[in-house]
Parts: sequence; structure tokens; C-alpha cells
Amino acid sequence: MSFKMAKLLVISTSICKTLKHVQTIHARGLSVGAACFGSVNLKGRSLLTLKDFNSDEIKRLLWVSGDLKHRIKKENQYLPLLQGKSIAMIFEKRSTRTRMSTETGFALLGGHPCFLTSQDIHLGVNESSTDTARVLSGLCDIVLARVYSHSTLEELEKEATIPIINGLSDLYHPIQILADFLTLQEHYGKLDGLTVSWIGDGNNVLHSFMMTAAKLGVHLRIATPKGYEPEASVVQEAQRLSKLHGTQLVMTSDPMEAAKGSDVLVTDTWVSMGQEEEKKKRLKDFHGYQITNKTGSMANPDWTFLHCLPRKPEEVDDEVFYSPRSLVFPEAENRKWTIMGLMVSLLADYTPQTKMPRF
Repeated sequence: MSFKMAKLLVISTSICKTLKHVQTIHARGLSVGAACFGSVNLKGRSLLTLKDFNSDEIKRLLWVSGDLKHRIKKENQYLPLLQGKSIAMIFEKRSTRTRMSTETGFALLGGHPCFLTSQDIHLGVNESSTDTARVLSGLCDIVLARVYSHSTLEELEKEATIPIINGLSDLYHPIQILADFLTLQEHYGKLDGLTVSWIGDGNNVLHSFMMTAAKLGVHLRIATPKGYEPEASVVQEAQRLSKLHGTQLVMTSDPMEAAKGSDVLVTDTWVSMGQEEEKKKRLKDFHGYQITNKTGSMANPDWTFLHCLPRKPEEVDDEVFYSPRSLVFPEAENRKWTIMGLMVSLLADYTPQTKMPRF
């Protein structure tokens, strides 16, 4: 056999193997594009902020979350992927969605959740965060902590030998944003090219939007009253990400300007836990920021509304909140599926069985 013929044979064999691999992917119900996620491995990682996760990693989390939702909710499959594992849930702040989504989700996956408040453990009082992290690393497999100060999470993550999840801090709320983007992906069928308008406080939820949106091809328009802007360091990073991914980032103090040409209007509480003494001043400063159909008149015809809850009427009126445009209750449910997707990704070797969604 000549050298040329041998070379052609090798190329032909290689092509056949590639085609066979593609056919195998299709046979399993996956798209060819899913192959790009083959190198994404999040096992053993912590999630303090989505700033630390790239585009493919975030998409992988959303894919796993949607996959679990389909297999468990739609097909009634039992998936004890976390059987024999336990999670310590540290809550310095009260919660409905974060607690219920984590506790029920971890149990549904076969694991054992342990709920701990400041009344139950010595975190930062009789025992340092360093010691708590080392103790919990020997007693459970993962920790979710809902804390006042982001530095508490950083201390836990530094000393722990198990994954740490940010259940909310003063700086970021990453698990909320995963739920928001899964909700939008389900509703619109894709994320790339959408425009999200944030109208409200420059808080932890907004910070997480700013660390995530551009990585998913989402444009972000932000309106905050003067004096309530997001952290300067977060703005700087968001501007870098927007430039890197070719998305738009608009910042203003005019709610109607922010809503212009938007697909999604988003707001959050104006008075967070720990800010009760500022309530009177804050309500005055946020005058004109309530989301109504008038705000929506500036948006695209098929605009929708998100709110991470709990909601107060001054933030959004009933006409919008309880309208068909409002996705707040599917959004709240998706807190469960995305925290499940996150925990499975950090603790188990799991390959989604459903076709990769369009991003």
C-alpha cells in the first residue's frame, strides 16, 4: 500500500469515528453542541459568586437544572444522586425560598439536609468561622450559608475542604440569578440577545445579574436612584464583561429610560433585612420607581416581569405582579431546580440526559 493510500485510509477511519460519535450523541437525545461542555467539570468547586464562573460553566449549571426538572417533575423519575450525602444549611437570616428549595431539593435527591440557625451553632460567636469550616468539613459533604457579611463566606471557603455555596450575602445572591435565567430560558426559548432592565436598588441581586448577564449574551439596563448605585468594583467588572462578550450595559437614574426596548423588567425589595431604620428615607428616595404598565409601555410588546420575593406593593403594583406577564411564581419554583442542579454539579459526576437547551 502506498503512503498516500495509507494516509487516506487513516483520514477515512477518523471521519467514520467522528460521525459515529455524533450519531451516539444524537441517539442519547443530546445536541452536537453539547460536546463543548464535555470539559466542564464543577465537582468540588464552591460558589460564592458567579463572577468566578465562565459562560460554559453557567450554561452547564442551567442545563443540569433543567434536565433534573424534566426528569423528576415531568417524567416522575427517582434520582437519588446524593444518597448518603449531607448538607449543612447555615442561616443567619430568615428565608422562605432559599431554605425550602435547598432542604426539599437535597432530600429529593436522596441526601440529608441539616438546618442550622445562629441559635443552633457557634459561628462567629463562641467558635470562629475557621474552626466551624474545619469541623463541618468532617461532618458533612457541602455547606450552604445565608449570611450578613460576604467575608464570612470567604472565611468558610478558605478553611473548608468541601464546597461552600453562597445562599445570600450582602454582596451577592448567585443562586437567585440561576433561577432567574432558567425561568427566562424556559419562557423565551433562549437567552442570547435578551435585554433585562433592573429598576431598583443597587443590591446583591443586581450585583449577581451584573456578573452573569454578559456571559449569557444578555444586555443589561440599570436604573437606580442617586446614592443607591451598585458597588464601583462590580460596575467595573460588569463593564469589562460587557465589552468582552459584546453586550450592552446601560446605567441611569431614570426608570423609564432603563425600561426602553427591554424584554424583562426586574425589581427587588427597596428595604432589605437590616435596613428597617432607613425605610422612611428609602421609600422617599425610590419614589417613581414602582413598576407599572406605564413602565412596561417603554418595553418590548412581549415584556415579562421578575421579582425574587418577598414583594411589597410600592415596588410593583398588583396589575403587573399578578398579570400573565409576571413570571414570579415559576421563578420561585426554579429556585429549587437550580439549587438541585448546582448541588448535583458540585457533588456528583452527572451527565444530563435531555437535549442541551438553546442559549
